[in-house]
Amino acid sequence: MAKELRVGIIGCGGIANAKHMPSLSKLPQVSMAAFANRTEDKARSASQIFGSEDAKVYGDYRHLLEDKTIDVVHVCTSNDSHAEIAIAALEAGKHVMCEKPMAITTAEARRMVETAKRTNKKLTISYNNRYRPDSQYLYHMCRNGDLGHIYLAKAHALRRRGVPTWGAFLNKDKQGGGPLIDIGTHALDLALWLMDNYKPRTVLGKAFHQLGQQANAANPYGSWDPAQFTVEDSAVAMIMMENGSTIQLEASWALNITNEGAGKVTLCGTEAGADMWDGLNINGEKYGKLYTTRIHLQHTGVPFYKTQEESPADLEARLWIEALMNGQDPIVKPEQALVVQEILEAIYVSSETGKAVSL
Repeated sequence: MAKELRVGIIGCGGIANAKHMPSLSKLPQVSMAAFANRTEDKARSASQIFGSEDAKVYGDYRHLLEDKTIDVVHVCTSNDSHAEIAIAALEAGKHVMCEKPMAITTAEARRMVETAKRTNKKLTISYNNRYRPDSQYLYHMCRNGDLGHIYLAKAHALRRRGVPTWGAFLNKDKQGGGPLIDIGTHALDLALWLMDNYKPRTVLGKAFHQLGQQANAANPYGSWDPAQFTVEDSAVAMIMMENGSTIQLEASWALNITNEGAGKVTLCGTEAGADMWDGLNINGEKYGKLYTTRIHLQHTGVPFYKTQEESPADLEARLWIEALMNGQDPIVKPEQALVVQEILEAIYVSSETGKAVSL
């Protein structure tokens, strides 16, 4: 087992600075030894904060991949470059963690999976909502059979107003879509993972372009230019699985609702149900009566002493690095992320054609 893994960061923007680099910096077995960004100043700034003493900075990610001392690469770039960079990194002999979504097309995502298998390198996708305390607890309940057969799930990724107006978020060519591929992908991944069901059969979906066409809109990140808003502002879908189970997916950046929440899942099983809307709640029937139980996930500790709790981002980074060092599969398997991508693409196709898509 290696004592240290040398990590390269490709894309030193918001998500790298907010999640990947801070979490990796807490791991003693990790050395962040290379940083690449098209704007080289951002890479240099990241290196100064998080880099090892011998860290290198690049304006072109391909030069980073030429460094044979780099073991692992984190891809934190725009969606349209995920597949290109991840495949190149795998070909260069690096293990890869790629930000979500996996890619913007199923064909690209499939090539990523195939390349990882051929090169015998690990590939994972950053679906960090799996590592939340409520997700972890509910996952163990589901695997233990406490909910019975889960035949209906609702995957929620809803913002009343929360349109990201920076970067390329509103650009369909670079992002592949709007809230569906941005935050809907998290909720869909959670539902599939909790159900342990990766065999979709039919997808019927609709992407809406309504509120995004309104000027001077109320938005916490500032109003948007409707002419630049080329992605959907909300989307809904019905996903039928091979065994008859059904997932209802809803995603929005802008929707006239009052009950909002992203990365939430509702599960309905034969033995019990669960929802994440207001904490984690389990419901069912026992001794001829209905019950609802709220799961207490926070440790209160004692006065003046903080409890030691790992954030979802930190847990994701640690388990990923430990999997690499121990030769184990990552928590998020690339084949699972490929199914998410297949469903997302089918929703967009269904919306364009007005017909259900068979997978």
